[in-house]
Amino acid sequence: MDMNNEGGEPARRETPLERDDRNFAELLQELRVTQTGVQILFAFLLTLAFTQRFGSLDSVQRGTYIATLLLAVVAASLFTAPAAIHRALFRQGAKRRIVDVSSRLASIGLGVLALAFTGSVLLVVDVVLGRGPGIAAASGTFAVCCGLWGLLPRLIGRSLNPRGRSRAARSTPSSHPRASG
Repeated sequence: MDMNNEGGEPARRETPLERDDRNFAELLQELRVTQTGVQILFAFLLTLAFTQRFGSLDSVQRGTYIATLLLAVVAASLFTAPAAIHRALFRQGAKRRIVDVSSRLASIGLGVLALAFTGSVLLVVDVVLGRGPGIAAASGTFAVCCGLWGLLPRLIGRSLNPRGRSRAARSTPSSHPRASG
């Protein structure tokens, strides 16, 4: 199988511009999934300040609330920036750069979102069960996000050979290109 790009993906019969278009479309689809979660989190956080119980929060809880609200805003901004960048640079021959910058913004957005999830869990569990359980739940939340969004992709990447196929599939009879379809 030919390799014709820097990502180690199998060669496709597409021009560089077609590849950039496909990569941007795939990135936008990923952002659509992520953006829904950010919007729900942000809406939840916005409503908290208007509840009766909000007045009884201590200074740590209020600080956690403000930090988490701001992290949710930053995450939402990072995830919507690719659409704004694309709109501003539409038809200016900048698709490759748009894809590169947008991918970087999405990666940073995931890190910020992990912190926003962590802060949200800390706040809610702290209010409901206390500070110790809140810290424990927040630590678990952060570990899950880091594990699923950071560690797991790296482990999967290490299990791939230079051609993008898994090492396990390479050694099995069913991994023949015609058998895998």
